Amino acid sequence: MRILLAEDEHALGEWLSKALEQAGFRVVWVDDGRLAERSLAEHDFDAMILDLGLPGRGGHELLQRLRAEDRRLPVLILTARDSLAERVSTLNEGADDFLAKPFALAELEARLTALVRRARGVEHPRFACGPLVFDTVTRQFTLNHEPLALSPREQAVLKALIQRSGEPLSKQQILDRVFSDEEDVLPEAVEVLVHRLRKRLEDTGVRIVTLRGLGYALEG
Repeated sequence: MRILLAEDEHALGEWLSKALEQAGFRVVWVDDGRLAERSLAEHDFDAMILDLGLPGRGGHELLQRLRAEDRRLPVLILTARDSLAERVSTLNEGADDFLAKPFALAELEARLTALVRRARGVEHPRFACGPLVFDTVTRQFTLNHEPLALSPREQAVLKALIQRSGEPLSKQQILDRVFSDEEDVLPEAVEVLVHRLRKRLEDTGVRIVTLRGLGYALEG
């Protein structure tokens, strides 16, 4: 899952970015509300962790703008302001969940996964496409109930596709999710990974199709 983290406390932002990435999330961290708004305009995310006290553009205003544009990105508020009135007003503004500092990392991970599941209408912590299943708890793929061995980048590409099963993902969207921490990665890298995955999925009933002008989609 690709997460936008908007947090201006640098020690917390650096620690949380690393911790979430080690847990299998792809994280883009910004420390200013205007940078968060720009990232939302330029990239595709599965959820956002939003601090209310951002400089540049406050968290409340950012959330209000997001919902005014009818963007349904799941938003988890992370803040030290833990009053009942604050929680109620923020949820009424369109936040999906609220977690007060200090917090347990395991709870944050579980809440993020639950937000994305609910946004996609999934009641259990799994994504499936035919016999191919990705378990968000174990972070493992199975194919016909057998473990599917993949390299980290192959897994990242397949996970991005299964999270949007049946919907196209462009090469740029895949690049953003798989290579977000690297510069000057060419689209050909995506083509190579998709080719490898197609080989692994041969004769299984699951396939990666190319939709001209749109990108790749997983079908099963």
